[in-house]
Amino acid sequence: MATQYNFLKPYTFKNGVTVKNRIVIPPMTEAAALENGAISQDELRYFDIHTGGVGMFIAPVMNVSDDGKGFEGEPSVADDKFMPGLKKLANTMKQNGTKAILQIFHAGRMSNSKILRGVQPVSASAVAALRPNAETPRELTNDEIEQIIEDFGQATRRAIQAGFDGIELHGANTYLMQQFFSPHSNRRTDKWGGSLENRMRFGLEIIKRVHQAVEEYGDDKFIVGYRISPEEIEEPGIRLDDTLKFIDVLADQPIDYLHVSMGYAWRASLNDKSDTEPIVLKIKETVNGRLPLISVGSIETPADSEKVIDAGIDFAAIGRESIRDPKWVQKVELGQEDSINYQLSLTELDELGINSAFLDFLYALNADLHLVGSDRPKDDFVHNMGGVEGN
Repeated sequence: MATQYNFLKPYTFKNGVTVKNRIVIPPMTEAAALENGAISQDELRYFDIHTGGVGMFIAPVMNVSDDGKGFEGEPSVADDKFMPGLKKLANTMKQNGTKAILQIFHAGRMSNSKILRGVQPVSASAVAALRPNAETPRELTNDEIEQIIEDFGQATRRAIQAGFDGIELHGANTYLMQQFFSPHSNRRTDKWGGSLENRMRFGLEIIKRVHQAVEEYGDDKFIVGYRISPEEIEEPGIRLDDTLKFIDVLADQPIDYLHVSMGYAWRASLNDKSDTEPIVLKIKETVNGRLPLISVGSIETPADSEKVIDAGIDFAAIGRESIRDPKWVQKVELGQEDSINYQLSLTELDELGINSAFLDFLYALNADLHLVGSDRPKDDFVHNMGGVEGN
């Protein structure tokens, strides 16, 4: 008999939309789109295999602007020409009641002129990221900032018209929305930078524009989420105090959930080693019931997921584990937990829909997938590089 886990219970958002369970597949890049950003047949096959069990499936991040592309094989939502593939993707993901959410972003300085085919990356300020071979971006003008905000609105329109159940704004993992919030990447002295309130402005204006698109093209059942990274290690950089103040503002915006992006769900502060309280619990206290939370990071087993829900977090996201076993939820529902696959064999790649481009991407990230049958290194997953569980 199946264990009656709390994460198998449905959740109803304040807008009345009910999600069938509390398990989420977070956005995970598979680097398998066509070169121009169109959805590929390989991607559709992958989603067809992996959807149907979880309550919400968040698609890999898509760029809203041509100069917002962050990596090769990234799908795009920057033009109406992508609509046929987007419609197929939404339809494929929405199986057996799973809600299909489309994550959207602009990579900002976390790109390079090779990926952008000769175009210099852009950001809040002309400050390079602290990573090997990072290019110095060009500082965006006010008009360009306004255009990117509009691009987020148009991307939301396309997501609605393609049939997705919602979008997630990628304000995490060092991409452009986070770059405007960060005092490391944002050295501006105009209305878009300087004070904490000014550094919040870009994200809040995007939320406002997205809300307008939902009101015009969708309805109140369309879900809007926001993903956030709590800290940076750069100096100057984002610290928890500023993040909690931002989250206090976000909780009163027209969004439906907050997705906390971390490599380990129960991680405490990176910068204040004396503070041992898990960050997600600090965020829960700040939100104070105004928004549901999604927690992610090394959640693999049913017990891991139940621990999240029992702590009062509304959703648990399983990333790498969902790659290894697309039927994770179904096995738990049927009381077949012992048959859950916690390893990935090279002999299973085709039946899991993992093509060679996706596998190479996972290797490049050093994503620890408990891979068997390979002599390649299996280093710990590097979260902030993007990709698995982080985009």
